[in-house]
Amino acid sequence: VVGVVSEADLLLKEAFRGADPLSGEVGRAAKAGAVRAGDLMSSPAVTVRAGASLAEAARIMARRKVKRLPVVNEIGLLEGVVSRSDLLKVFLREDGEIEAEIRRSVLGGPALTGVDVTVTEGVATLRGTLADRSLVPLLARAARAVEGVVDVRVELGTT
Repeated sequence: VVGVVSEADLLLKEAFRGADPLSGEVGRAAKAGAVRAGDLMSSPAVTVRAGASLAEAARIMARRKVKRLPVVNEIGLLEGVVSRSDLLKVFLREDGEIEAEIRRSVLGGPALTGVDVTVTEGVATLRGTLADRSLVPLLARAARAVEGVVDVRVELGTT
């Protein structure tokens, strides 16, 4: 990905249509006259790696003030595009869906049969007992990493 044609580029093209190239706005006037995407695009493109977390993608979008973010693989080839609305959907997941994912991906091991989870308004609460207290921070971190989890409360004891 070498560049992106954004709404801002298109607005700039419209704003400077017919501008005098000698007005000191040479770069902007040149974009206004662009007829090819390569001449209009913003470059270099702001991208994110496919393995990046959603939080990292959101931070990049906020800091760089972009609405869409190309997702690239380890050699820089386009894999997809993430938008602000894609990121917002994560936080709009139903509690039951989040709860089911935590049960499956975090609490799925046999050593965790004494642990249960409830999710209310995105807050996951882990309750029960564990044989090994050192698992508590690991479970909390794993639950917090599930998309849509806003916070994690831990109410775990040891046997």
